[in-house]
Amino acid sequence: MISPTHRIRRRPAVLALCGTVLAGAGLLGSALAAPAAYAGQNSSDTGRHPRAETLGAAAAAKGRVFGTALASGHLGEPDYANTLNTEFNSVTPENEMKWETTEPSHGSFDYGPADAVANHARRHGMALRGHTLVWHSQLPGWVEGVSSGSELLSVMRNHIDGVAGRFRGQVDYWDVVNEAFEENGERRSTVFQRRIGDRYMEEAFRAARAADPDAKLCYNDYNIDGVNAKSDAVYAMVRDFKARGVPIDCVGLQSHLIVGQLPGDYRANLQRFADLGVDVNITELDIRMPTPASGTDLRQQARDYHGVVRSCLAVSRCTGITVWGVTDKYSWIPDVFEGEGAALLFDDSYRKKAAYDSVLRALNG
Repeated sequence: MISPTHRIRRRPAVLALCGTVLAGAGLLGSALAAPAAYAGQNSSDTGRHPRAETLGAAAAAKGRVFGTALASGHLGEPDYANTLNTEFNSVTPENEMKWETTEPSHGSFDYGPADAVANHARRHGMALRGHTLVWHSQLPGWVEGVSSGSELLSVMRNHIDGVAGRFRGQVDYWDVVNEAFEENGERRSTVFQRRIGDRYMEEAFRAARAADPDAKLCYNDYNIDGVNAKSDAVYAMVRDFKARGVPIDCVGLQSHLIVGQLPGDYRANLQRFADLGVDVNITELDIRMPTPASGTDLRQQARDYHGVVRSCLAVSRCTGITVWGVTDKYSWIPDVFEGEGAALLFDDSYRKKAAYDSVLRALNG
């Protein structure tokens, strides 16, 4: 039986990971400077800041981004593309930059799917989050077959150099290492941990810095939204990396949440990571509930989304929020958590939900 608080990954046909962004790359500059940053002024706004009418514009007015996970296979659907392009100013590729897609066989790279996402972001003035360079899931079988630690270290460095190097200067934040800790705070027994040992994460961050020097480098994980054994372990790692000069710039909190269960220390947890001198990003936000959704749960979901956004806005180094998908129609939740879903801001028919309105209100302040 899967614990409802445990984040399980689906295969690429279902959906996959996470991002958010702010900082010095040109794509972000264009996203924040877009003419839609203010969408006009209502008569009730006289004497106040005008109210932005989209998520991305409202976030940009606060110096942040509001993004979504992009599945390039859905771009041919007009409602999907229109909602994506209108509402969001940042994108994270769901699967297109993962190892099994970018290097399906040893030394043979395929950048076609990732290029499609990067090109879409560039054409529409969106920031781009790179996701993800080192992760134990959605990993081609040949990587698991590398038996030597020294060889696997070389393979990992080569993969990072290839992928991050390909998109050098285009990505604002890279999720360098993803989901490397267990719930109890111990290192997850991945092929990288078993073969290379504790230093594999440090080596991954150093390789990413060399491959894309201007991008911000992040550690990304789930169930680290509140203070607990897992988030304590991530906190200790980041503190150690900062003390020893290992290049880490960001922590990504995935925030796959359950309706009514937003941690009471969510804001304090964001702040404690920020106090280490790194940015914090909410990278894969969704808030699931039993389906069919009840009015009560949808109203609570709206309050929860509002709380997440207000928490980010209260922490100066919380530079962006990404929801994990454009529409409930394509959410990964029902495929993994049977009988649950309705986790995003737009329903199956791309209608704005109460949660959308609450997020926009929170962003507009």
